[in-house]
Amino acid sequence: MNVQIFGRRDCSDTRKAERWFKERRIPFQFVDLKIKGLAPRELETVARAVGWDKLLDRESKRFLEKGLAFMTPARIPEALQNDSLLMRTPIVRNGREATLGMSPEIWSMWK
Repeated sequence: MNVQIFGRRDCSDTRKAERWFKERRIPFQFVDLKIKGLAPRELETVARAVGWDKLLDRESKRFLEKGLAFMTPARIPEALQNDSLLMRTPIVRNGREATLGMSPEIWSMWK
C-alpha cells in the first residue's frame, strides 16, 4: 500500500485520518495543502476517483472569500490547481483509489 494523505494540520478530519493509519501501523506520506498542492497528475487521478465537483469545498471560508459561488463546472479543475485550499480534506489516496473525508470503511479494504 502506498498511502498519501493530503490535508491541513488545522483540519480535525485530517488529524483523525492520520491517527487511523498510525493506529494500524500503515505507513503514509502526509502532504500539507497549505505548503504544497497536488501535482497536476495527482489531482487528475483523485478527481477521476471522487469527481471534480466533490473535490471543491463549497462551504469553505476560502471559497466564499473568493466569490466562486457562480463558477461554472468547467472552471473547477483550474481553480483547484491554482488554489489547493479550495479542496475538501482529507484527501486519502492509495494509487488510483482516493477518498474524501473520513472513510475508514473504504481504507480498511485497501491492500
